[in-house]
Amino acid sequence: MNEQTEREDAARADAVPGSVCHWPGWLAAPDADALLHDLQQGVPWEVHRIRMFGRWVDSPRLSCWIGDPQAHYRYSGTDFVPHPWPAALLPLRERLQQRCGARFNSVLANRYRDGRDSMGWHSDDEPELGTQPLIASLSLGAARRFLLRRRDDRAQVTEFMLGHGDLLVMAGDTQRHYQHALPKTARPMGERINLTFRWIAAPAAASHRAGR
Repeated sequence: MNEQTEREDAARADAVPGSVCHWPGWLAAPDADALLHDLQQGVPWEVHRIRMFGRWVDSPRLSCWIGDPQAHYRYSGTDFVPHPWPAALLPLRERLQQRCGARFNSVLANRYRDGRDSMGWHSDDEPELGTQPLIASLSLGAARRFLLRRRDDRAQVTEFMLGHGDLLVMAGDTQRHYQHALPKTARPMGERINLTFRWIAAPAAASHRAGR
């Protein structure tokens, strides 16, 4: 992808306040194909149990929390201890750190087996992520609709179609002002894997930022 195309994509995406940028085809198709295959075969996928509306439920997708040993993460009432980095993700992490000008010590891998698997509305605003987290999201496999909506005006929704090798970066105040979701679809849909790279702060630092 040339520099002009990247500028055009970033300018279009920045119409959403909060520093959201979308680069279609950021990872070349052969590299995306190989990575998808490696992750399908080499990641210990599991169904995470999460707390919703006061009860424990199975999340509607397969997931794996991966990261450095200290990158523990608490989400929906569950503490996640990271699995070690698969070899296939180490060069990708380095490339993303250079592209985003940020460090990443963890990644949440989500596997959507078909259109029935989904992600509900939420913000990545846990204390461990800090006040202005930078989330780098790489999509592999089938293209799916990714939605952003304002917290204070839920009718204001922006849609991205995230395809094979696409990179979406959310930074600044995005998590403070927006929620995002990957809705279900009744259309026949192939498998998709999404990788969201992030930085998890040490517990003491996270507690200090959260005012605890």
